[in-house]
Amino acid sequence: MESGISFPFVSLIIPICNEAAHIQRCLEAVLAQDYPSDRMEVLVMDGMSSDGTRESIRQMMAGPLKFPLILMDNPAHIVPRALNIGITKAKGDIIIRVDGHCEIAPDFVSCCVKHLQTGEMDGVGGSVETVGETWLSRSIAIAMSSSFGVGGSTFRTIHGQEQVTDSIPFPAYPKETIHRVGLYDEEMYCNEDDEYNYRLRELGMKLLLASDIKSRYYCRGTFNSLWRQYYQYGFWKVRVLQKHPRQMSLRQFVPPAFVLALLLSLLLAFSALLFPITYQLSAISYPLSAIIPLLYLLANLLASLYTAAKRGWQYLPLLPFVFAILHLSYGLGFLAGLFNFWNRWGDRTGKVPVWSREAVE
Repeated sequence: MESGISFPFVSLIIPICNEAAHIQRCLEAVLAQDYPSDRMEVLVMDGMSSDGTRESIRQMMAGPLKFPLILMDNPAHIVPRALNIGITKAKGDIIIRVDGHCEIAPDFVSCCVKHLQTGEMDGVGGSVETVGETWLSRSIAIAMSSSFGVGGSTFRTIHGQEQVTDSIPFPAYPKETIHRVGLYDEEMYCNEDDEYNYRLRELGMKLLLASDIKSRYYCRGTFNSLWRQYYQYGFWKVRVLQKHPRQMSLRQFVPPAFVLALLLSLLLAFSALLFPITYQLSAISYPLSAIIPLLYLLANLLASLYTAAKRGWQYLPLLPFVFAILHLSYGLGFLAGLFNFWNRWGDRTGKVPVWSREAVE
């Protein structure tokens, strides 16, 4: 960073819970920023961790620090509440969210500030390199960086390009942007960032995916944890759809449509088996019921072969399973959300606290 320039004060907010495996390297990356030491603070919002996360943070707080590191409680455990508490406590003119599962580049904050100071954008973020530390987690990371795996999620699949986009990870917002948009919706157990950025765009504001803002995200390491993550994404996407129907893109409906087609294929096969009206009808029903599953298996296999050829053949045995988990868990979660929130159509309200300290404490 150049000297002699007036730098805006920046507050980094890190919502975490039970991140003992990742919190040290996350904070080391945050504290290694090249931003002026007197112009930044770090607020760690802990959801009452019980795995040693808090002890790791306190050990770091006891040592020499370039930036103030403040540990705060989030008794509600959910991310939107953590962000809201942090925002109301933050002193910064610019507020940046960072997650405990990620490492930001040394110039992450500087680049965010540089783009926001042009005044052309209301929020900025960058592409994410998804990584894993085991054979399974690396396979998951590769699938999550694939267009077949996550569709048109630009921040995961596009690198080295700069463009206006619909949502950004680890976003940086000027405080005046947050004042206009409001605090985070505490109804959103998941997808709170999507809901927030849709609200921002509905006000005519713009988000930039910048090519020079870089971070690494450590993905889930097991099939079960990946399934739970993407099931929740699909489930809560329904509430995002109900609140912001015009902001949804077609790709977000593909997984639930695919799962619904699979369920209909299964129903067709069972109906032919249990209620064989005539031999001719049964002979037609069985092949029809197999079309969707077979087409998906073929697409999955081709995508797995293509991805393994680019990223490493050692991942081929796992990629078809990872792709299937991404698609099925999100799709089933979305259908479950439709059932769970069936009576909320037209209800665009949420739990967005008013802008005051008392509202979120």
